[in-house]
Amino acid sequence: MTIVLILGVALFGTALLWAACSRLEESTHRLAQYYGIPDAVKGSVLLAVSSSTPELMTALLAFPVHNDFELGLSAIIGSAIYNILVIPAFSVYARGRPLRANRDLVYREAQFYLVSVAVLMLILSLSVIYGGLPPDMLPDGREVFFGDFTRYLAAFPLLLYGLYLFIQFEEVKRNRNDTPRQDGISPLKEWGTLLGCIVLILIGVEMLLRVAINLGEILETPTFLWGMTIVAAATSIPDTFVSVRASVLGRTESSLSNVLGSNVFDLLVAVPMGVMVTGAIVVNFTQIVPMMTFLVLATIVMLVFMLRDMELSMNEAHVMLTLYAGFGVWMTLEAFGVTTVLGVRGP
Repeated sequence: MTIVLILGVALFGTALLWAACSRLEESTHRLAQYYGIPDAVKGSVLLAVSSSTPELMTALLAFPVHNDFELGLSAIIGSAIYNILVIPAFSVYARGRPLRANRDLVYREAQFYLVSVAVLMLILSLSVIYGGLPPDMLPDGREVFFGDFTRYLAAFPLLLYGLYLFIQFEEVKRNRNDTPRQDGISPLKEWGTLLGCIVLILIGVEMLLRVAINLGEILETPTFLWGMTIVAAATSIPDTFVSVRASVLGRTESSLSNVLGSNVFDLLVAVPMGVMVTGAIVVNFTQIVPMMTFLVLATIVMLVFMLRDMELSMNEAHVMLTLYAGFGVWMTLEAFGVTTVLGVRGP
């Protein structure tokens, strides 16, 4: 495939995801109205899960179809970084004024999200400690460590997400009287639309995965880095659409809860489900740790900004986008061997 053809496929796959997820978001919103689900829970569960379908499909397709689990894992972590830094900033720009949040949302969702990041790091560490493989040696003398990510380890984050759903279910029960059900909505029609959108998303994700693989082959760069940037940003389009639209319509609580809820789903469900489907996976711990560290840094920046006045200002949005641009520059330098922090290319 030529570069022009690859870029054409990438644009078409991205457009397909945008179209499918815009309709998916509408159906999800109508289902939330039909079932009487509060905005905070709708954003952190229904919208988050539906808009995170591309990340889930990426994890499920990366290894069984392309024999490259690291491509799926890097896309999910890259998507989480994009969600935390870019989507809130875009929501501020689209709204034209600071993005407000309430204390309950920031503390409840943010704390569980931080726990999710810590749990995934713990699971990856356990895969090295108890199932580690002999390390490889880079040309500069550094060792690259590998872990055996098994189905037993993948069960723990899935159980934690079950606890998250239980907490959200209790929130629905407490706010049942404040969120009445809306009549005139056909749940069967909306569920059918959701399933159709998921099929289209599956096609779009497969196209983006092939783009990453072909770019890696043509430019002789690791697919891990293309997954961390191109695939991650493209699969985050649904989350961007959902959050920006919610912020413009004044549903700022849904906008922020969707970002945090999407990342919780990506880390606790999408990654473990990829392992559950394919079996034990060998994970490059040396590559994953710096990425997870950057994700923690991005999370701290976003939360510090939000906790100052319970809002995200225009200047703070500038800082977050600048940080993400720096991340993109770093990935580009890694891809072409200028820097070797991740150990994906020798000096």
